[in-house]
Order: sequence, then C-alpha cells, then structure tokens
Amino acid sequence: MADPKFTVGEVAKLTWLTARMAKRGIASQTVYQGDLERKVEKVIEGARKREEEQRKRK
Repeated sequence: MADPKFTVGEVAKLTWLTARMAKRGIASQTVYQGDLERKVEKVIEGARKREEEQRKRK
C-alpha cells in the first residue's frame, strides 16, 4: 500500500523518530529499535486512517 500524504506534524514526528533511530544506530548496530519502528508504523497508520476518512467525507 502506498504511503499517504502526511501533514506537517506527521512529517516532523517521522523526522524526529528517524533521527532517534539513526542516533541509536551510531551508538551500536545491535541496539533494539523495535519500539521506534512501532511508533513510525503508528504514525503512518494514523495518516492512512485520516486520509481514508477524508475520502469518505467527499
């Protein structure tokens, strides 16, 4: 499924989470990042739901 169009807030949150993941990756290649990956997925799923609701309203 294609990624939806993100709001400015969603882009900012995804950028912040990606930066945190990069920082952890620099610290060690074996650091657990599953928690941040779940947060990224949650933001993407929220954007998909928002976009779907907007389509239904039209």
